[in-house]
Amino acid sequence: MTAKAASLLVLFGATGDLAQRMLLPSLYGLHREGLLPNAFRILGTARSPMTTSQFRALVAETIEQRVAASERDAITVASLLERLYYQATALDDASAWKELAIRVCELRNGDVLCHLSTAPKYYALICRMLAENGLADRSVRVMIEKPIGQDLASSIAINDGIAPFFDEQRVFRTDHYLGKEGVQNLLSLRFGNALFEPLWNARHIEQVQLTIAETVGVEGRGDYYDDSGAVRDMLQNHLLQLLCLTAMEPPSHFDAAAVRNEKIKVLRSLRPIVGAADVASHTVNGQYSAGAIDGQAVPSYVEELGRPSRTETFVAIRAHIDNWRWSGVPFYLRTGKRMPRRCTEIYIQFRAVPHSIFTPPGVSMPPNALTISLQPEERISLTLMSKTPGLDRHGVKLEQVALDLDLHDAFAQHRKRIAYERLYLDAIEGNGTLFVRRDEVEAAWSWVDAISSGWREASGGPKLYNAGNFGPNSAVGLIERHGHSWRE
Repeated sequence: MTAKAASLLVLFGATGDLAQRMLLPSLYGLHREGLLPNAFRILGTARSPMTTSQFRALVAETIEQRVAASERDAITVASLLERLYYQATALDDASAWKELAIRVCELRNGDVLCHLSTAPKYYALICRMLAENGLADRSVRVMIEKPIGQDLASSIAINDGIAPFFDEQRVFRTDHYLGKEGVQNLLSLRFGNALFEPLWNARHIEQVQLTIAETVGVEGRGDYYDDSGAVRDMLQNHLLQLLCLTAMEPPSHFDAAAVRNEKIKVLRSLRPIVGAADVASHTVNGQYSAGAIDGQAVPSYVEELGRPSRTETFVAIRAHIDNWRWSGVPFYLRTGKRMPRRCTEIYIQFRAVPHSIFTPPGVSMPPNALTISLQPEERISLTLMSKTPGLDRHGVKLEQVALDLDLHDAFAQHRKRIAYERLYLDAIEGNGTLFVRRDEVEAAWSWVDAISSGWREASGGPKLYNAGNFGPNSAVGLIERHGHSWRE
């Protein structure tokens, strides 16, 4: 069944932090470029009592604070505000739900998208209340945020709470990394060019590194982060999604079913890391102590949190994908807070030439490498060997050079979008390609839970590292004992 474009967005949590930082500015961007359906309306809802006029004033203030002055104009802001409405809803108040349902029926003129920008523990309740108030038929779909649970059991419970009211085709699970241009460009690079895909396998690739490094600490989100840690906050979703897109087989079509079918195959091919011995040899977890970032002193994690904690703020893993394409190729995954620089990148090191005619016996040349940077800037760099200029009297000398594609410069005429613009547009139009399917979420949790269980069995706690470093020293040993080095 082909979905119709939604006529109404019901935004739960419309006064929350995510809405202010990302969602409302994204809707403004889509409106500004004429990408929203002509009669499209937005109904904000939250517990806070507020009139539609007050909500519109809040959104206007948000746009002024969050959208660059060069992209704001009074006429466009005013026309967006005309699309906005507000209805206060306490989730445990049956009469408030009835009023919300009446308002939805007044505003809709076709399909409805409900975005649940709330704590995941409320997803099942909201879906049940939508159903009890006549808002869960085939014309209504829901968009939900990660994390989908804290482990496999809680993830299953959340999904089971949604499933009786919304079938899988009408559930859009968001991982905002999939909305980034650089992530989508990875698919374009692999499957839109004849150059790379024939080399994208164990015969030609030596190792793959995926890094998500942050310079920030917990930024006032200490209670949330202490319940999640680096594994639940980053590894289970963002890093594993990047791994899937890097490692998956070519899908038959660029559509939701085909892409997600290939991603789940990767997750199911991940070699389990089970027990204390496995986690000791294949993983490192760490927690930042006091240090310095860009010359500025920063406190330790426990100082920021205000209490003792064994939560990890860093994790590094040596993973393997047991299939024909990737047999024997290590995938090094790394993420952490208070790193020396902010970056998200995929580093693919190719195998060395089988025989070098330019170096003495026993001396190898540096291998070719492809680096796909997703943030802070989107860039693709291919490292090759080139002859050093000059008159060579004692043999040809080679040096590494990089062929760089700066996507910002190459597409300077295009505005850099917030990831949620892409995700909102797809969800409004019913396209689930860049959203995560239930079996993906649960397969990822299954793999991650075994690692967390192994850490508890080992009971050693995270290793400390000074803020401003790329994790504890043992993270270096994790990769160097296999003859590789982190790209830093």
